[in-house]
Amino acid sequence: MSNLARKYQEQQQVTETVQEKLIQKVKAKKSWLTPGEKVLGIAFAGMVCFGAVHMISNQSQIWQVNKSIQETETSIEKQKKVNNDLKVQVSELSTYERIYEKAKEMGLVLNENNVKVVQK
Repeated sequence: MSNLARKYQEQQQVTETVQEKLIQKVKAKKSWLTPGEKVLGIAFAGMVCFGAVHMISNQSQIWQVNKSIQETETSIEKQKKVNNDLKVQVSELSTYERIYEKAKEMGLVLNENNVKVVQK
């Protein structure tokens, strides 16, 4: 055999061993997750996302309800202030002296014999 034929033969043997190693490596390569684990992982991730969205929507609804409660309480406080102011006005306008002055302006006179006392 000539030197060229021998080199060719050695080269074929080397390429065959390299190819065998590559084939073995390719066959030996496995995924670290099985298809069932992948499905479970995707299902778990989906449930986590759904739970997160559900929690955020619940918090949003709670925030809206709290906001409406605060607005209602604010309007109630304003109305209470208005009512108290009106009560003060009523008490000021219903004093005996003021009523007597208005009656004099209209030409009414106080007749002691016609006065009736009303009990509360």
